[in-house]
Amino acid sequence: MTTVHTLARPALIGLATGGRSTYGLTALALTAGRRDPSWMSSTATRALLGLAAAGETVADKLPATPSRLETGPLAGRLALGAAAGAIVVRREQGPVAVGAIVGGLGALAGSWLGAHWRGWAAPRLSRDLPGALAEDVTAAGLAAMAVA
Repeated sequence: MTTVHTLARPALIGLATGGRSTYGLTALALTAGRRDPSWMSSTATRALLGLAAAGETVADKLPATPSRLETGPLAGRLALGAAAGAIVVRREQGPVAVGAIVGGLGALAGSWLGAHWRGWAAPRLSRDLPGALAEDVTAAGLAAMAVA
């Protein structure tokens, strides 16, 4: 049975992944338990995903970083959102395919919302950095809510 609760977690983790592509899987790895695939709770996975999240947080602020709405970056976010959505639903022994679909759709929405937020905020805040930092906090908060 699919419930609102079953859909909320993959939607939240997908939104987080749309904002910062590595935040969803990083949150899952940091909170991995017995219901997760064994690779999620390994020290190596946690370290690699933590480094990836830190690197993405920095790289996102660089002017050479491509738009998340370009085909390659968007496809990556959709795939990572789907994976994160499937894993978070698997924790509750829910329908993994539904989690993957909702996570992917959440990543699509998060990508679009994040890009448009930055485009709206930058001219109003005189530069991009404050909007980017707000997006970092939002994505981290969404990921944390999804795994809480």
